[in-house]
Amino acid sequence: MNVLDTAPDARVGIDVGGTWIKGALVNLETGAPAGEVLHLPTPAGGTVEAVADTLERLVGELGAPGTAAGVAIPSIVQQGVAWSAANMDHSWVGLDVQAHLGARLGLPVSVVNDADAAGIAEARYGAGKGRGGVVLVLTLGTGIGSALIVDGTLVPNFELGHLEVAGYKAESVASAVVREREGLGWDEYAERLQQYLSHVEFLFSPDLIIVGGGISACSNEYLPRLSLRTPVVPAVLQNAAGVVGAALQSAASRVGPLSLAV
Repeated sequence: MNVLDTAPDARVGIDVGGTWIKGALVNLETGAPAGEVLHLPTPAGGTVEAVADTLERLVGELGAPGTAAGVAIPSIVQQGVAWSAANMDHSWVGLDVQAHLGARLGLPVSVVNDADAAGIAEARYGAGKGRGGVVLVLTLGTGIGSALIVDGTLVPNFELGHLEVAGYKAESVASAVVREREGLGWDEYAERLQQYLSHVEFLFSPDLIIVGGGISACSNEYLPRLSLRTPVVPAVLQNAAGVVGAALQSAASRVGPLSLAV
């Protein structure tokens, strides 16, 4: 049974980033935010309590009291506990974030890795909708986030941005921020992305690769320059994917294991 068959129609989704914390009430039938996606600045330093204060404010502004919330964070997440902290304070590491935020917000809270949130949103509502097999979602931004979905089931914390390619960590040479910082033209950037994606394709043989992150808006500049056996398509949900995926994860966590089958 699809988990969404027994889930409420809407959940709060929150995406905690290094610069902005975004949130919305998400319609789980359509995968669309039910209203505006609100943005609040991420507190400097990204400490647990400062972020929790911002989440309280955000939930209040969304006007959805009592609604369960999903929170996507830039961390490896196992059973609600954070085991890394990208662009956040080290105090997150080892914390039961799910329990802590649940207590602070007074709501049922489900916590998920931010790339996993974007991945499950694209698989359920976006470019991967209706696709079986192995779907790989990559977000090109400050680093490279990744999510792997196999026949509708998420493989959590799939950190492919840390793969080594030609002696370098992949996200240190092929992220969107690196392209901007080094002033790379699209040909040169596509060459780096080609090398990375060819390596990923060889290791995992995906049936579909979805490229997201802010750079997906410019996909016509670099995707036509790639040559892979696997189809590579731009993400559909773009910057709302983390918010939508967090809400979806919240619904799934209340009724059973996450399945993305339509």
